[in-house]
Amino acid sequence: MAWTLTGDVAEYLAQAGGYLRASAEEHTVELGVTERLRASGPSAYGTPPPLFGWWHSPGGDIAAVVLHTPPYPALLSGATAAAAPLATELAARRRALPGINGPAGAVTSFAAAWERLTGASSTVHRRSRLFRLGDLAVPEPLPPGVARIAGQADSSLLTDWFVAFASETSEQAGAVAVRDMADRLSYGGLMIWEAGGLPVAMAGRTRPAAGVARVGPVYTLPGQRRRGYGGAATVAVTQAALDDGAASVVLFTNLANPTSNALYVRLGYRPLSDRLLLNFEAASDLQMRRLRPAST
Repeated sequence: MAWTLTGDVAEYLAQAGGYLRASAEEHTVELGVTERLRASGPSAYGTPPPLFGWWHSPGGDIAAVVLHTPPYPALLSGATAAAAPLATELAARRRALPGINGPAGAVTSFAAAWERLTGASSTVHRRSRLFRLGDLAVPEPLPPGVARIAGQADSSLLTDWFVAFASETSEQAGAVAVRDMADRLSYGGLMIWEAGGLPVAMAGRTRPAAGVARVGPVYTLPGQRRRGYGGAATVAVTQAALDDGAASVVLFTNLANPTSNALYVRLGYRPLSDRLLLNFEAASDLQMRRLRPAST
């Protein structure tokens, strides 16, 4: 079956919204991104404009979806059989892709086709795990300090923290991080933990979409780590999401970081599913990097 692709978020939700909402926790990113695009317009993530798509199974039901908001990697979900046809469609459109994210089977199938069609190479950037909140467990005792909702007066500090977080996690930084921070401030989606009157950690949350809110980012100043501040901020922002009407709260962790994975389990989060993020490097870029003289 063929993919249907569009740049219209309203059309995407009209066609694939039921599929997304049927597994709202698994599709927390897609639902959160489309909610922000509806609230802020198609340029919410910058340019070029986003692309959305859905794929029907031979039985006629939607069985896979894709979302791409540059400069982020494309996000693929659903049937593995849909992955290679999607790569063919995007390659024919000359869509520039920095990477692909989603369930490992679909992602590796897409990457194999993408490499064959474009000459690009792929590398593993991150293996992540989606967690769902069970019963929130407040650490006892909490570390010294108090949580508060961040406001516009915190913009300069939070800009630095968002950029630092993006740098540490090898995510998009700069203008993308600043836009995300500003959006979170607009609906009270950032909590700061203060200790001794000084901000030491933050935790963010998305707007509830289809009843699901997603926690992240969680960041603690380097000199203040291993004191429980990040966990305390996570508890505060999780409770704020529940108070805001979220029926479910989820978060992603990097499987390469056992400390954060163990922390969220202690706070009451339970594993739900795993994801794989592959980065793509165009054949021309790879060739230039190989020809570039080594540093002395």
